[in-house]
Amino acid sequence: MDRPRRRPAGALAQVGAAALAACTLAVWAALAAGGDPAIRALHWVAPGADPVRAIATQPTECLRLPADPAAALKVEVGRAAFRTPVLLGGQAARASLACETCHRNGRTNPDFQFPGVSGAPGTADVTQSIFSSHREDGVDDPRPIPDLSGPKVRLKIDQAPPGRALETFIHGLVTEEFDGPEPSPAVLDGLAAYVRALDPDACPKAAREAVDARLLMRDARRALAAARAEIARGDRRTAVLMLAAARARLGLVDERLSGERFAGLRARLRGASARLAAAQETLRAGADPSDRALARWLADSRPLEAALVAAEPHSLFDPARLQAEANRRLPG
Repeated sequence: MDRPRRRPAGALAQVGAAALAACTLAVWAALAAGGDPAIRALHWVAPGADPVRAIATQPTECLRLPADPAAALKVEVGRAAFRTPVLLGGQAARASLACETCHRNGRTNPDFQFPGVSGAPGTADVTQSIFSSHREDGVDDPRPIPDLSGPKVRLKIDQAPPGRALETFIHGLVTEEFDGPEPSPAVLDGLAAYVRALDPDACPKAAREAVDARLLMRDARRALAAARAEIARGDRRTAVLMLAAARARLGLVDERLSGERFAGLRARLRGASARLAAAQETLRAGADPSDRALARWLADSRPLEAALVAAEPHSLFDPARLQAEANRRLPG
């Protein structure tokens, strides 16, 4: 039977972990300089996995939204935060990793295999120092990524709200496992609310769904709706992260539009992102952006989405083109 491998102790462990982190970042930098897959998630698709299944589709979301509007807003805040690398910060954000990277749509990810973090596909060692200066335990011990939408009794953390064990766990994950910034109280409560709202009895009949422009633009609008609600509540800090979540979805669309053919469409996407960035800066300066401008952004997103949908057959949203990109860029 294989046993967890002990990493070098003491100073050697720190040196080894630092070298591994530096090596990993150097690989990303080299890829970005040339030969980089257009879709960043291809970096952590396990060799031999079907990239079309892993990237062009995802498990359907088993989400039961509360009927109460205030409770539903908490879930929407958590859902958006779950999907943005800005939540985790540091090296994870630079690598474009978010909670959803390992937990696709709140599920698991059997195709995930990250250098220095994973063993077999679908595993991760969360007690190593590539992403964190807090959790290194000296043992190379990747574990299977849990399905957050599975039966609650199979998950190791008690999700009952009164004890707030889930909030404590998520806080440690963000601030210690990934050295991320302190989440706002609304973001922390939202993340816990989102995980609690994942319910195996709410899973759709279809096991998987296409990752297309409509889905990503819908996610961006949901994040912006959460931002507007948090602005109305006076929580500018949370609203900034919600806008970051919306911009992250636009980024996922942008990377599917490879080549000069889509220069104009990419410019429209980047203009939309810049408008959200301007709203973020206004919030950081202690003022509220114009709600009329945000409503206009939502209206403008509809014709932009239509143009993106029309472009899909010629872009990396198309499964055949995605497969060709993976064959050209990835080993094996």
